Amino acid sequence: MELSPVAMRAFAGLLKQRTGQELAASRHWRIETALKPLLKDRDLPSYESLAAGLADPRDVQLADAVVEALLNHETFFYREQAAFTQLMDGGIEELAASRAGSRKLRIWCAGCSTGQEAYSLAMAFAEAGDRWRDWTIEIIGTDVSAGVVSRAAGGSYTQFEIQRGLPVRQMMRWFVPEGEDWQARPELRRMVRFERHNLLQSAPFTGTVDVILCRNVLLYFAAEERARVFDGLAGAIAPDGLLMLGAGETVLGNTTRFEPHPAHRGFYRPVI
Repeated sequence: MELSPVAMRAFAGLLKQRTGQELAASRHWRIETALKPLLKDRDLPSYESLAAGLADPRDVQLADAVVEALLNHETFFYREQAAFTQLMDGGIEELAASRAGSRKLRIWCAGCSTGQEAYSLAMAFAEAGDRWRDWTIEIIGTDVSAGVVSRAAGGSYTQFEIQRGLPVRQMMRWFVPEGEDWQARPELRRMVRFERHNLLQSAPFTGTVDVILCRNVLLYFAAEERARVFDGLAGAIAPDGLLMLGAGETVLGNTTRFEPHPAHRGFYRPVI
């Protein structure tokens, strides 16, 4: 069963319309892999019949299912450990010094997928002993996918997911076995809130945040949409805030709203 150019354009066009993300030519193979289970669930004979079904206004759930299947949800605990350590020990400590009066920090994990990044931050703060005692640490995780936001809020992970990047000591402290899965303890889940949000829209909160983690998300946006996302992030971050991108991402050549941070390599700050 092959994917015709017409069907490929239909699926790629739907994804871009709904999320702003592009399926580059090098990623077209993902369409067949991602949508094959949907063909089986819908008892459809071909990708062309699936694409044709998108034109039926009576089937409002089909387009949602296609978009959900095409999104990349790759993530794991403490991803890019060196950069994560630099964030906690460098950038966040610097911000904390200027916020000693309010003793408040607000962090946005944009494109949080199933929540491992946000929970990694919550564990890092909780395990720092007296360092953050009496501080208010607000962690907000958002993603365009309703399915992964629901999973993140539920805090349930498979054995494979829980072992990716999470040391055994932390697994035993913060998660409990539940059947074949592992469930985040209530005290961990209370440290983070999750919301559905499209990065092409205004931030889903009032005020600004001190730190934004938007890692390995902008890779999937075309230049115009990527610039719009950067504009949105710039409007949501404090003037002295810190932006963390993925290892393969940069602001250079993509936006004038951020610049490399002079003290923290690989991190960025808003241009005032």
